[in-house]
Amino acid sequence: MADKIEGYKEHVEADMEARLVWDQDLVFTASTRRGYDMEFDAKVQMGCMPLEGLLLSLAGCMAIDVVSILQKMRCQLSSMSMKINAKRSETPPQRLRSVVLELFLKGDDLGEEKVQRAVSLSAEKYCSVRHSLREDIDIQTIYHIE
Repeated sequence: MADKIEGYKEHVEADMEARLVWDQDLVFTASTRRGYDMEFDAKVQMGCMPLEGLLLSLAGCMAIDVVSILQKMRCQLSSMSMKINAKRSETPPQRLRSVVLELFLKGDDLGEEKVQRAVSLSAEKYCSVRHSLREDIDIQTIYHIE
């Protein structure tokens, strides 16, 4: 496999920009430069908690990597989903202590070696969200080939 993932990671912009606007109470709307929005709400009535957004970003980054790598390996993926579990500290700053990403993959030509390689490449090399987190967060990835 090539040293880099061709396609979506080939032309990554080094400079990023986003905007956050206070809506009401403890509710905020975050917007990307391209116009995608995400709602944050401390009371979790009108949006997700910021830490949930971080977990979703981690899962999304890894999922994009794994699917892209498996496609490059000529695997015929028919479905992929992920369950995310996390534990956080009970005292401020109540940061993440551990995360378990559980992938469920279905398709043709999905051998154990290919899936393990795709997961490892994402975790060790490509997932920019994972590599932006503290190193002392225990992040485990489990996968099931259905």
